[in-house]
Amino acid sequence: MRGVVFDGGQVRVVDDLAVREPGPGEVLVAIAAAGLCHSDLSVVDGTIPFPVPVVLGHEGAGVVEAVGAGVTHVAPGDHVALSTLANCGTCAECDRGRPTMCRRAIGRPGQPFTRGAEPVYQFAANSAFAERTVVKAVQAVRIPDDIPLTSAALIGCGVLTGVGAVLNRARVDRGDSVVVIGTGGIGLNVLQGARLAGALRIVAVDANPAKEETARRFGATDFLTSAQGVRDLLPTGADHVFECVGRVELIRRAVDLLDRHGQAVLLGVPPATAEASFLVSSLYLDKSVLGCRYGSSRPQRDIALYAELYRQGRLLLDELVTATYPVEDFEKARAEAEAGRVARAVLTF
Repeated sequence: MRGVVFDGGQVRVVDDLAVREPGPGEVLVAIAAAGLCHSDLSVVDGTIPFPVPVVLGHEGAGVVEAVGAGVTHVAPGDHVALSTLANCGTCAECDRGRPTMCRRAIGRPGQPFTRGAEPVYQFAANSAFAERTVVKAVQAVRIPDDIPLTSAALIGCGVLTGVGAVLNRARVDRGDSVVVIGTGGIGLNVLQGARLAGALRIVAVDANPAKEETARRFGATDFLTSAQGVRDLLPTGADHVFECVGRVELIRRAVDLLDRHGQAVLLGVPPATAEASFLVSSLYLDKSVLGCRYGSSRPQRDIALYAELYRQGRLLLDELVTATYPVEDFEKARAEAEAGRVARAVLTF
């Protein structure tokens, strides 16, 4: 079968990939579509260290092909969106409703794929850039059949992370002011999360002026090409600032733009050894700097919620898909994503 494999030196679309059958508590999914996320590219450029060879992709949707013993919530033929959260479901963090903190879901890459006799790693417990993948049952969330799979694919990372950061982590409230630095795939979902939460002022900041129309469609009330103008719009600062780029100087800027009792939420991914600095005294007025893993989400609950919001016309998914590419055109999709010409490129099988 076809898949996108990174061997540590180059990325190739191969056709000799194999995946094992699902074991107990696992699901085999035929992938229909998968979003190309910045995190996939971060593996290639080394920002996210990961063992190789590895099948890339972690934002996908498809159709259940087979289930292992004990799986009852999905069946062959069901449409599913996949999460990357292979949490155990039984530890203290899972029991508290915080599956993103499950230690068994972090740093334990499996090798369900092979090429010839060589095992191949699975990225983010998902590897959606393959015609078929095996995931833990908890990662497969049933969705209505009337949601296009090219759109549903984006729920499993970009939507869960961006909207979830607003609703679950920052808990933006009605009337709050929000600044979003960076309006790529994650930033756009932060914007619509702020809109759903009832934020009164939503300021999008992106150096590319061509992104204004899309940012406003997703919920921005204002658009700036530089964060220097934020204080003109919000003289006392913002209640919430989301950094969605992953640059340490922008993390400092996010903290500096906060009002009293404000929160800076970090969503961008800088290099693993990057350090950021800010004035400690700037936090004394009850300001906070918040990390956020995967939108602090609970995928079985949240994916179903976002799917229903989409069906009601309240959550935008189709508009996130800038362009679709057959998997063989991965390099073209990668080039356009790196150049910032697409909010989300979606690979199809």
